[in-house]
Amino acid sequence: MCAKKGYRLYSDSTCDLSTDLLDKMDVKILDLTYEVDSTSYIGNEMSMKVFYDRMRNGASTKTSQIPPTVYEQAFEAEIKNGYDILYLGFSSGLSGSYNGACIARDMLMDKYPEARIICVDSLCASSGEGLLLIKAERKKREGMSIDKLAEWLEANKLHLCHVFTVDDLKYLRRGGRVSTAAAVAGSVLGIKPILHVDNEGHLIPIGKIRGRKQSINKLVELMSEKVNGWENKEVAICHGDCMEDAEYAANLMKERLGNDTVVHICYTGPVIGAHSGPGTLALFFMGEVR
Repeated sequence: MCAKKGYRLYSDSTCDLSTDLLDKMDVKILDLTYEVDSTSYIGNEMSMKVFYDRMRNGASTKTSQIPPTVYEQAFEAEIKNGYDILYLGFSSGLSGSYNGACIARDMLMDKYPEARIICVDSLCASSGEGLLLIKAERKKREGMSIDKLAEWLEANKLHLCHVFTVDDLKYLRRGGRVSTAAAVAGSVLGIKPILHVDNEGHLIPIGKIRGRKQSINKLVELMSEKVNGWENKEVAICHGDCMEDAEYAANLMKERLGNDTVVHICYTGPVIGAHSGPGTLALFFMGEVR
């Protein structure tokens, strides 16, 4: 091992941040894989527009978690170069990837007892994980130590709120993310389900609204109820190829939070999108309770 040089911040592709954002950040991203009609893809090998058009046309989709060996190889290379690692992982309530990172951590810390590898279960998904990552990366650049940043993440992750709607719950039901009974709401003409991510990192239906625009209005109303004094000068929206709806939601968020609020609008990436489907719209912000 080299002399200690500091630490690297890692996360994974389910953070659903745009390439423009990630290119400006000092963070390393590991990719989950996804399949469309039995062909495997990784990262940006398929454009988001093509991906969602294929889903609309009936393509079958599935995803795979990151195996422990991928984490092990990435983390070991950093350790050999003198870096410790702080990994912010996709919710353990939705994927086994975080557990894979913990397996790799334990193996490497046996091999390199001087190394520091901290894995934080974000209990977040999509750009909720991404917004938490943006905040963590900024604190790292400002000089926060690995231990202090891990403590900050643990103390604040359950204040990262997610509220979202989908066009049809069949995709979440197909992937086992919601029950068949819950998915019935999505089969009623004009009824749009409202969901959130709970404190265990699971997707939970919390309501039904008639009409798309009304469902978006409801998301912003829920945001207003949950914020409860928390500062939100930077928030995020992700969408399943429905930019017009995302822009409508962004304007509503600014009306509630202030026109100087930065709203990051990103695509719901293929790993999340494979389960949520076209038309997904999600808002992410800091609040008192999820």
